[in-house]
This record gives sequence, C-alpha cells and structure tokens, in this order.
Amino acid sequence: MNDLATIHGLCTNLFEKPATPAAWDRFRLTGEQVAQFHRDGYLGGVRVLDDAQVDALREQLTRLMDPAHPRHSLFYEFHSNESPNADTVLFHALGAWRIETAFHDVLWNPAFLMPASQLLGGAVRFWHDQLFCKPAHHGGVVAWHQDYSYWTRTIPLAHLTCWMALDDSTTENGCLYYVPGSHTWSLLPITGLAGDMRAVESVLTPQQRDAFRPVPVELRKGECSFHHALTMHGSYENRSARPRRATLVNVFRDGVQSASDEELLTGVPPVPTGQPMRGPFFPLLYDPLHP
Repeated sequence: MNDLATIHGLCTNLFEKPATPAAWDRFRLTGEQVAQFHRDGYLGGVRVLDDAQVDALREQLTRLMDPAHPRHSLFYEFHSNESPNADTVLFHALGAWRIETAFHDVLWNPAFLMPASQLLGGAVRFWHDQLFCKPAHHGGVVAWHQDYSYWTRTIPLAHLTCWMALDDSTTENGCLYYVPGSHTWSLLPITGLAGDMRAVESVLTPQQRDAFRPVPVELRKGECSFHHALTMHGSYENRSARPRRATLVNVFRDGVQSASDEELLTGVPPVPTGQPMRGPFFPLLYDPLHP
C-alpha cells in the first residue's frame, strides 16, 4: 500500500517551493495581520489556494469520502457522520495527507507555511490534518471547543490551525465562528465536538459568559483562517443549497514534545514521553533559518 507519509516534500507540481528568500517573502503576513492574530486569537481572509488547487482538492475529496477507497485504512479517524443528530451530517476524517496527493502536498504549500511560521514564531512541524464537510440542506454543527483540549498529549502549547475553505464559507452554509480574545482563557473541559452548541455554557465562568460574543468569519474558496489552539470556535448547521467543505492543517512549533507513551494518532508508533515530536508522521515542513 502506497503511504504518502513516506514522502517528505512535494510529490506533484500542484504547488511550487520558492527558490529564494525573496520568493518566500511574497507570502509573508503584514505586521498588522500578525498583531490582529495575537490580539484576537485568529486571523481570517488569507488566500492560500488558487482555483486549480481548490479543484484538485475537491476532486480528491470526493474519492476520500468513499469508505471503499483502496487506501482507506490509512486514515487515523474516519466518520461518515459524526453528528449525534440523525437529521444532520458532519463528515470528519483525519489522515488524508497519507492517501491523496493534493492533500499531501498542501502541507508544503508556501502560502500556508510562511504565515504559519510567523504566527508560531519559529519552524513549523506537522501535527495532523482534518476534513470537515457539511452537505447542503442538512449539514451538522461543530460545537464550541478549544483545539488544545484534544491535544494535551503534546506539550508545550505551541500549536496552530489553518482552516482552508474549499467552498465559499458563509453564515448561510455553516461558516466558522470565533470568540475574540478567548485564546487568553484557561484550558476548558471538553463538552463534545459535534453535538449541543450550548453545552459549553456549563464550563464557562461568569466573566467568560459575558465575553462570549462569537464573530462569523466568512471566507471565499481558497482563503483560510488561522487560529490559536485555545481560541473558542464552532460552526452552525448548513441549511443552504450549497455544501461547506474544508481541509485543516494542524501544526506546532518545532520542539514540541510528546506527553504520552501511548499512540498519539491511531496506528502511529508512540513517541516516548518527553521526546521531541519527530519522525515520518510528524515531518518538519518549514524552517525559516533554512528555507
């Protein structure tokens, strides 16, 4: 079975690695964008994919969503419907980078890597990818959560998520909402990923409830949002006539260590507690000192 995790670099011509520091710099965020991220805990509207790249990802996504895909066993997780509500659907999967070439190569997309390095403040190492898809008319919710509540098996907290829109993502079809400033809150208990949008209220302090004012981040296809691993976020149902598909790349700053002797991802050999997160499943994607 051809596991693309064995390839640490581009395997197609869908993306191009910049040849010079100046070529990398054209993907750099402005100082104002970096400041906004650190103030609010998120940054939206960053274009990272052109139309041809979006089309390639969409085509391969259709194959990936089929449980009969010949490399289906390489997924870390696969949920045809993670929604507990039988009337709605939330497709969610981890591990597409191992299976299809466009999802593999998007990890080495310079339009994503340069901003990620700026926001992390160092070299970028891969954690894992995700697919979140809501079909038209009956797409399910992604309940309010902080990503790091699911990632405490890695320390310290130096993580970042890039959420890439494969469709125009709007309030009508279930775009992402963020709670500005919530990245400064403490780590909260998990209250569920795909169920009750109000469950989070049970773990908020009175001050956090007062500050819980979600802001929708609408994106055009090919644009992304970046968010801090403690930023509270979620998304509502898709009752529109359009799908809402997204691919996510989760990364951390090089030097993050394992905090568990168990598997960190299903089927991946454990990284002993206290050891740096390295190896074939956690490749170094970009080092600003050695681009």
